[in-house]
Amino acid sequence: MFLPPYPSRPQRFGRLALYVFCALVLVFLTAPILAIVPLSFNSGSFLTYPLTGFSTRWYADFFFSSDWIPALRNSVVVAAGTTVIATPLGTLAALGLVRADFRLKPLLIGLLISPMVLPVIITAIAIYFFYSPLRLTGSLLGLIFAHTVLAVPFVVVVVHATLQGFDATLWRAGTSLGARPLSVFRRVVMPLIMPGLLSGALFAFITSFDELVTTIFLAGPEQRTLPLKMFDGVREQISPTITAAATILILVSVLLLGSVELLRRRSRQLQMRRP
Repeated sequence: MFLPPYPSRPQRFGRLALYVFCALVLVFLTAPILAIVPLSFNSGSFLTYPLTGFSTRWYADFFFSSDWIPALRNSVVVAAGTTVIATPLGTLAALGLVRADFRLKPLLIGLLISPMVLPVIITAIAIYFFYSPLRLTGSLLGLIFAHTVLAVPFVVVVVHATLQGFDATLWRAGTSLGARPLSVFRRVVMPLIMPGLLSGALFAFITSFDELVTTIFLAGPEQRTLPLKMFDGVREQISPTITAAATILILVSVLLLGSVELLRRRSRQLQMRRP
């Protein structure tokens, strides 16, 4: 039986140095974000350290305010609508890209993921000038469509990556037995790619829930989302309630990204079980 050689002292030192460096980078990236969380429980009216006391007054102000709750509701409605539209569109596009084989396929992929590559400000300006003659600015429906443009590429990328590990012979076996393509997709393909599909839906929800630039151009007074409300609050009046809203956003992002990681592991397990 062959045993791998035991790492030498320089190798162990290099590996330890790499771990320490990665830990320091992680702390550098997350420390400014985590510093917001204690401030949300500060009893004082200013964003200062050390904390003057412990209090949940800013969370009460957030959940019982007539300004923050409508913004949160708009964010949830727009994100849910975006997810409902972007998930089937991105899934169908990913299926078409996997099954198709033509010369212009790389160009088509580039066009589909271009909203992910281009700066958001360019996409926002283009959508604004496209919406203005149609009078879709200042409406939740227009905001949902705009966020869908930004969310579809994430669904395409995630579902397309999941379909790369899908066995195409299962699709051909289903059609050879007389099943219609829709039945094959619903009964064979969808259960196997469901973790990737749900991951794409979560990415679409996160993309819409955190979007700010496009919302600035398109939202009216009645369509203010939570990120837009926080942005206006920072410009006009810095209130500790913003730290409570930011903490809630951090918690939601962590939960959703944790769900994505669990779905990714589930997808890998399904692929490993495949004969």
